[in-house]
Amino acid sequence: MTSFVLASASPARLAVLRSAGVEPIVRVSGVDEDALITALGAEAPPEHVVTELARAKAKDVLPGLASEGLSDFVVVGCDSMLLLDGELQGKPGSVEVARSRWASMAGRSATLLTGHSVLRVVDGSVIGDAHESSATVVHFASPHDADLEAYLATGEPLQVAGAFTLDSLGGWFVDRIDGDPSSVIGIGLPLVRTLLGRVGVGIAELWATSGRTD
Repeated sequence: MTSFVLASASPARLAVLRSAGVEPIVRVSGVDEDALITALGAEAPPEHVVTELARAKAKDVLPGLASEGLSDFVVVGCDSMLLLDGELQGKPGSVEVARSRWASMAGRSATLLTGHSVLRVVDGSVIGDAHESSATVVHFASPHDADLEAYLATGEPLQVAGAFTLDSLGGWFVDRIDGDPSSVIGIGLPLVRTLLGRVGVGIAELWATSGRTD
């Protein structure tokens, strides 16, 4: 049976997969995202940027998996960024940057792009490689100053793409979305299902591996 490896430290992605019946092996990549974005160049299409980041993360964890005795597995890497006014917005990292981001996006719409990469490995060799990005339009509310400051003080928006979440505290400030909600959370189940199919892995097989066929 095929094992599922998630190349991400994101608790939100892990929660999405667990809710969908998959208990992944979690391995965190050490990709220097800023360096890769710089190497791709300012002219790189946004969809290409998030997809290449996802591919780099998936590939980065492969060497460490070689010694774990897995004979058949898929590695899934993801990367999300918010496209606002033609510029990609990653994790703000500080309250000041997150506050500035919210000043720009409050009451407006932006596109959350999530790159997905799936690698199929059998007996130490990569036999399948599928990748693509998803796009979901997010319509933001205009939070009151006191609410925004309280949200910033929680620290949640500092380490998430676009300075917001859909599935946690930030959900209060999202009026609606047009697209796949799981992709906004960080891993799009419809797209991952499609990519898994391209490398020869079915969802039922993953449920069986996780003991969730009941």
